Amino acid sequence: MELAYIPSPSHGVLYLGPVPLRGYAFCIIIGVFVAVWLGNRRWVARGGQAGTVADISVWAVPFGLVGGRLYHVITDYELYFSEGRDWVDAFKVWEGGLGIWGAIALGAVGAWIGCRRRGIPLPAYADAIAPGIALAQAIGRWGNWFNQELYGKETDLPWALHITSSADGRVPGYYHPTFLYESLWCIGVALLVIWADRRFKLGHGRAFALYVAAYCVGRAWIEYMRVDDAHHILGLRLNDWTALVVFLLAVVYIVVSAKKRPGREAVVEPAAQASGDTAGDASADGEEKSDGEEKAGAEPSSSGAAAESAETKAGGGSGTEKAEAASDSDDEAEDRTEAAAGTDGKAEDRTGAQADVKDEAESAGKKS
Repeated sequence: MELAYIPSPSHGVLYLGPVPLRGYAFCIIIGVFVAVWLGNRRWVARGGQAGTVADISVWAVPFGLVGGRLYHVITDYELYFSEGRDWVDAFKVWEGGLGIWGAIALGAVGAWIGCRRRGIPLPAYADAIAPGIALAQAIGRWGNWFNQELYGKETDLPWALHITSSADGRVPGYYHPTFLYESLWCIGVALLVIWADRRFKLGHGRAFALYVAAYCVGRAWIEYMRVDDAHHILGLRLNDWTALVVFLLAVVYIVVSAKKRPGREAVVEPAAQASGDTAGDASADGEEKSDGEEKAGAEPSSSGAAAESAETKAGGGSGTEKAEAASDSDDEAEDRTEAAAGTDGKAEDRTGAQADVKDEAESAGKKS
């Protein structure tokens, strides 16, 4: 008899009145909320807008659930399509059975759609959400505890998991709590990514790639301890091979990306960029207006006689000066009018003199 062990729950369903709430689904839901919360904080700290992570998760989470379920059903198809099995059970996600590899792969497709609709780069979003995904996995693994599944080999350690169910071929006993090992490992991965991101300013998807690589290392040795049925290739479980391949791909991406695009990209969402452009235009207009005001209302002391001459030509100056200038113009107009009248009078006198001379000539002709 074990003196110390981790007990299993007597049942995996909690009831809120008449509403059944399965422990597995409850853990998944809490994990999603934690991932979105932490991802939003990191996204805003990088320069993004609050709420963007939640908006994109509306696409990423459903795609991830479908992808995780598909991976599980495909790799463990005998649980649903072999003789004596009911294929309808393949749709009962709440009973357990989500493959993280399919969840991340198809979840990335949903995130890409959401990012494309928002006009932001997927790698920047992935870097922000990476630690949150690790924490979501850490919480979600407790769903396996509710279902009494995915445990390891038999052990007499003080933290052994006591399995009491005999359904689906289980043998009651004390086993390694692999769900707990993976939960603790995922917490460590989240802390590692947060530290490395702050220390090395990871960008362009490298923080997400670090999360993937670190998770694969832990998943490989945890997978090796499990005793549930699984497909084997060359003596290794399928998930071990998957972890190895994905780990290598993540490491290669980190190395190549660091050489091609070092540093961290600036996060500027289209809405924020448009707002900034508007503010910039307003600032530029203000500067141009200020320059125009200085040119139109320059002080005489700053421009001297040249400025006064320019003001006179442009119609500038005070109201009194303008009135005097208008009065002088009126006087000059009157002088020009009088001069024109005088000219007309002189022309009439010359015309009259010429008429008199003509009359005298005609009188003299008649007398002769």
